[in-house]
Amino acid sequence: MYRLEKKGHVIADFERRREMIRDGVTAAANGAGGHVVDGESLYDEVAALVEWPVPILGRFDEKYLELPREVVISTLTSHQRYFPVADDEGALLPRFITVANLESKDPDQVRDGNERVIRPRLADAAFFWDGDRRQTLNGRSAALNDVIYQRGLGSLHDKSRRTGALAGWLAAALDRDKDHAERAAALAKCDLLSGMVGEFPELQGTMGRYYALADGEPEGVAEAIGEHYRPRFAGDDLPTTEIGQVLAVADKLDTLAGVFSIGKTPSGNRDPFGLRRAALGIVRILIECGLDIDLKALIMRAVDQQPKGKIENDVLAADLYAFISDRLRRYFLDRDAGLAAETFDAVMVREPESLLDFDRRLAAVQTFARLEQAESLSAANKRIANILRKAGNPDGLKVKKKLLQHDAEQALFNALLNAREKVAPMIKGRRYAEALNALADLRDPVDHFFDEVMVMAEDEALKNNRLALLGDIRALFLDVADISRLSLG
Repeated sequence: MYRLEKKGHVIADFERRREMIRDGVTAAANGAGGHVVDGESLYDEVAALVEWPVPILGRFDEKYLELPREVVISTLTSHQRYFPVADDEGALLPRFITVANLESKDPDQVRDGNERVIRPRLADAAFFWDGDRRQTLNGRSAALNDVIYQRGLGSLHDKSRRTGALAGWLAAALDRDKDHAERAAALAKCDLLSGMVGEFPELQGTMGRYYALADGEPEGVAEAIGEHYRPRFAGDDLPTTEIGQVLAVADKLDTLAGVFSIGKTPSGNRDPFGLRRAALGIVRILIECGLDIDLKALIMRAVDQQPKGKIENDVLAADLYAFISDRLRRYFLDRDAGLAAETFDAVMVREPESLLDFDRRLAAVQTFARLEQAESLSAANKRIANILRKAGNPDGLKVKKKLLQHDAEQALFNALLNAREKVAPMIKGRRYAEALNALADLRDPVDHFFDEVMVMAEDEALKNNRLALLGDIRALFLDVADISRLSLG
């Protein structure tokens, strides 16, 4: 190893090379009066390309700083693996850092060579920037008809139209600007036809935002176009604007509904359309951005927009709901390492309308599980569920006060009435933790009932009355979650 390094000028240890690159690039940027931009995205790749890293500071013409920031960064990083440099305010400097693979006797020559390489790249970017702005985004819209989105799902123009209808519906449901949502959807894919995005595919959406602003589109429309691909990957930022969130959900859900409708669902590790990522993105936006929307209604709206296929819409919507629910499970289990799968299932079985509502119920069940009464009430709910199942889950039974013979069943009935009155406004206000805490008071009357009363009495009327009472108890808990699924013993 000593010989390899001293004689061969090879640093064999990858982590050491990476650290040397990071330290060297940082020092070079500091020497230029700035700091490295997006270094973490390049350190591994550069460390895999060089064996004897030597950072070299270069310069480019300051006029290229008039290009959008993302264009300059992409030109430097994607094409040349150069490290951009910015000042303390975050503004780019006309400097870059390259990492040579040798200790040159004439580093100026190496610097000059790299500067000559980057000049035409930046000139090309400037050419695309100037050329693209000669045509508005809206002027490119008709050409989307000529670009096939996916066989069976029409053109990019068809996708934009479907996404716009879904975004408009979602915006109206959330009391957001419907016109801006529909306008953003109509323009969101137009930058795919620009020269800049053709050269830098990673800038799709980003360039759409710049071109929309240059065209005089409302700022909310432009920002939504720029954000609608988010999150692009695990841990990526979410859209921050109201219309951006709406458009991101609509675009992803249209993709899911469309691809599902033509039978190209993910299998095993294969997911060429990134459907799992799209579903997780929807989950994250709806929960973390606080979009309180009926998920099943949203899915059905997306399904109804798709071209008629071989799969019935109801079946397709159910499949989509199940697929998104799988991602929801993964989301919560990854977010909270201490969350038990059975706790998730206790809420999932109720299929709450909105994911935001789901999140609140889940938090309430986790809080309830820590109460002293939780174990007893969970066991009682299991027992009640088993009794009702063995009795054929009778429906439509009503409790008749005159048939309450034992003090224990009378006490449980009174406790039920009190609890129902107390928790009703809590359930309506989605104060689920308060509701379960109030229902915890039912432990003693429930336990006493099972100690004193034979549910399956020979008298049919008495049996049905007691089954009705137990059914009402279970229904009260089910207004929040099915706590019979918890294992707390």
